[in-house]
Amino acid sequence: MEGTLSSHQLSPSSWNRFEECPRKYWLSRQRLPRKASLPASMGNAIHNSVEEICNLDVSNRDDSETGWLSKSMKEILDKHWEIEKKIFLETPRRPRWKPHLISKAREGFIGALNILFIKSKQSEKKFSEVSVGDWKNIQSILLLNEGTLVSEDGKLIGRLDLLVNDLDNNGQSKGWIVADLKTGKPPQKDLNERVIRQLLFYRDLLKETTDDYPLVIAEGWYSSNQEVYPAIGESVLIDARKAWEKMKLTSEPFIGTPNFQSCKFCEYKAWCPDWWVARSEGVLSESDMFRDEVVRLIRFDETSGAALFERQSPLGKDGEVIESEIRFGGFVKDRAFEQISELISSGYKGPIFLGSIRAEGKIIHLGDWSEILRWSPLLKSIRVN
Repeated sequence: MEGTLSSHQLSPSSWNRFEECPRKYWLSRQRLPRKASLPASMGNAIHNSVEEICNLDVSNRDDSETGWLSKSMKEILDKHWEIEKKIFLETPRRPRWKPHLISKAREGFIGALNILFIKSKQSEKKFSEVSVGDWKNIQSILLLNEGTLVSEDGKLIGRLDLLVNDLDNNGQSKGWIVADLKTGKPPQKDLNERVIRQLLFYRDLLKETTDDYPLVIAEGWYSSNQEVYPAIGESVLIDARKAWEKMKLTSEPFIGTPNFQSCKFCEYKAWCPDWWVARSEGVLSESDMFRDEVVRLIRFDETSGAALFERQSPLGKDGEVIESEIRFGGFVKDRAFEQISELISSGYKGPIFLGSIRAEGKIIHLGDWSEILRWSPLLKSIRVN
């Protein structure tokens, strides 16, 4: 059900990003170069494959037909894997593509469908034994597949992976399940706050935009271990609308809240001075084997990939840096070698952001897993609502 258009919309992902670090959210809205990642590409391939096979038209096929599911799954996943590969390789900010990970994507695809079989009360079967009739039964419990929900005031938006009829042991509906398919690492015990907020948001937005609904529960479906984790709690929509008010973009950056959790995998560090100031003040540790740096390139051997860097110290809070006496050597190869060569050939001589470097004593290593960007803190909004 769609609502009216609003100046900006809050989704579970944008809300989580804002709660994690307001500046991270602000930067995410600035049309900065997008970063591709292999886990995200693999997750997209699994999600899109599940969507396509759930929507597969089998109405004109004989109910007794078997042997079709495994073949269809392979064809569908292979297609979406190639689509994701093309998108990935066309994204400038990316590591190297790893084709062998398609086997992990297949496992995730199988895991997601196994959960669907359990929810439809189907008896355990090998995929080669699943009949068209069995699949029609599974499709019959799917009420919504990749459906978008928008609040009437247009402020809140969510995209459901699946809305499923919740069946009792007699195959009768006892309510609805808002299911979000998760392709990452499952929780050790309970869902974390971010996932709970996301699932309850979907549940509550569905209720708000649906006139007549039964009991609705929310679950995270983790394909890697084929486990289901419930999300329980009061409505989150009042808090969501309060957050929406705070998330209106301003010309000045939102305040940053540097900490290990929000900074570790943040893709906007090259534009954010807050984390670097926090590093220099000891708020963030530099003891990890993999870390990030702001440096000046002293020397680079284009034959061997050997480099000498000097760490830059923050000057104030706005991203300006000055020289320090801390120097370290490094070896640069693969994608990182290409990136640093491009910077040199462009004539750039300013400070550099080194992302995800591997430190071994006083020597660092940069490769396919790393990122080299100009250090260019963003202090004025490119876009304002």
